Amino acid sequence: MESTTSNRPTGMFGFIIVWLGQIVSVLASAMSQFGLTIWIWDQTKSALAMGWMQVFFITPFLLISPIAGVMVDRHNRKLMMMVSDLAAGVATMVILVLMYFGVMEYWHLYVTSIVYGLGMAFQWPAYSAAISTMVPKEQLGRANGMMSLIEAGPGVFAPLLAGALLPIITLTGILFFDVVTFLFAIGALMIVHIPQPPRTEEGRQAEGGMLKEAAYGFKYIFARPSLLGLQLIFFMGNLFAGIGYTVLAPMILARTDSNTLVFGSVQTAGAVGGLIGGLLMSIWGGFKRRVHGVLGGWIWSGLAMAVLGLTGGIPVWLAGSALGALIGPLVNGSNQAIWQSKVAPDVQGRVFSARRLIAWLTNPISPIIAGSLADFVLEPAMRTDSALTSTFGWLVGTGPGAGMGLLLVICGVFGALVGLAGYFIPAIYNAETILPDHDQLQKVEALA
Repeated sequence: MESTTSNRPTGMFGFIIVWLGQIVSVLASAMSQFGLTIWIWDQTKSALAMGWMQVFFITPFLLISPIAGVMVDRHNRKLMMMVSDLAAGVATMVILVLMYFGVMEYWHLYVTSIVYGLGMAFQWPAYSAAISTMVPKEQLGRANGMMSLIEAGPGVFAPLLAGALLPIITLTGILFFDVVTFLFAIGALMIVHIPQPPRTEEGRQAEGGMLKEAAYGFKYIFARPSLLGLQLIFFMGNLFAGIGYTVLAPMILARTDSNTLVFGSVQTAGAVGGLIGGLLMSIWGGFKRRVHGVLGGWIWSGLAMAVLGLTGGIPVWLAGSALGALIGPLVNGSNQAIWQSKVAPDVQGRVFSARRLIAWLTNPISPIIAGSLADFVLEPAMRTDSALTSTFGWLVGTGPGAGMGLLLVICGVFGALVGLAGYFIPAIYNAETILPDHDQLQKVEALA
């Protein structure tokens, strides 16, 4: 165990402590999300209404991300991580109070999604940058694999626990448990030491006013075609994934008459796939050429999403959900390791925030596109005798949910083509050899 003068855990041991605090908190949040997804569907029966939750989350997230990145680089990263957890806890507390007093309306979730989005804008760049200073470079793939387990692991148990506890403690009880675990996550952060990064020449070039520093992340990426190309892969991939996965939950609920057991089983299958993928990534660390994990992973992910829309019911949904989630840790972990190796640690907050904004730029409109196509075009067409039913009925079936299934198939095919395209663009395919590692640059600067 490494330690500082205050004997606070750091290094890989300190990272594990933070990781444990997060995984407990995310378990509770996943349980809350499961219950709230069913609640809003029962209230509205609308894919568009559910999609608006994502819009209200992601829009403030993206708008404040460049400023959040500057704050992460300027200030103590541990403090920024606590801010993100606190904002999420406040949002959940508001929902809890409204639910407890019986005055909850579905639009209240839109308001709390804004608060949650603002807090999460700090979380990802802060955690990503903190890993770079806590964990040795050769362990980045494994650490990022463990971070992927935070997304996948709790999802294995959250639907089962939520389904079992909802009749007993109701959604209010689950939300209360969620609030308590935010305190646990903050407590884990308080006891560890997270080193601040050393100053580099790139960091000195980025210094200036808030707006200049916020813009620096974009300038950094646009000046490096390989990094920009990687983000454009995620930009296009996320466009199709955002449209497709917006309609997954309403498709399953529509095709099963709101069967929570089936919906929970599909979510659990995805979580199991993600858990296995995260464990493999934690042990293996990914391909030596990490770009294969990114591009090959997008191809796999797109095809798995297409499977979800096919006719066949529960077995098909379980397989598609598990296969899609299985590859996620490899895609994200490989990409994350590339960026953490190439970008100087003291500018990672700004660069990673700009990177996330580019990758997620379509996210505010994806749910609106998905909900509008589902509610007003594809669903009505696939429930009647039409050109679409005669052409695609054999593939995705007909009736409630078939239109959303067709949308998943279309988006999955295009998502796979995005990953395939990256192999034909040298700046992307050769990114790891074109760009030097940041620690090698620092050695050169020290010798100069």
